[in-house]
Amino acid sequence: MGKKYTVLIVDDDKFLLDMYRKKFESEGAVVDVVVGSEYALIKLRGGAKPDILILDIIMPDIDGIELLEIIRKEKLVPNAVVIMLTNESDRDKIEQAKALGINGYIVKATTIPSEVVEEALKIANLENK
Repeated sequence: MGKKYTVLIVDDDKFLLDMYRKKFESEGAVVDVVVGSEYALIKLRGGAKPDILILDIIMPDIDGIELLEIIRKEKLVPNAVVIMLTNESDRDKIEQAKALGINGYIVKATTIPSEVVEEALKIANLENK
């Protein structure tokens, strides 16, 4: 793998964040995790420029869709590959996310962490590079 790629994962579940961080790091990624949308905004407004941005939809206060709307409006990470990693199965929410230009959608419940990493890298076109 050439250039190290960076991943920012936003979720409200610390256990999952930790697990996904380890999986991505074992694939050579530089990983940052934040609990909740407010912290994600602080980090992104502060200049974080991840190659891959992974968002949960179901989070307290600001959900992943609202977070993405703010990110798009403020043009925070225009070049990041955005992936929703969630158990949200509501078609409207999925359509909303797609309308905001996400690159991929992964369902947590049916995807083990190593598959999440594999999927994310495939979506971002980084597998086996």
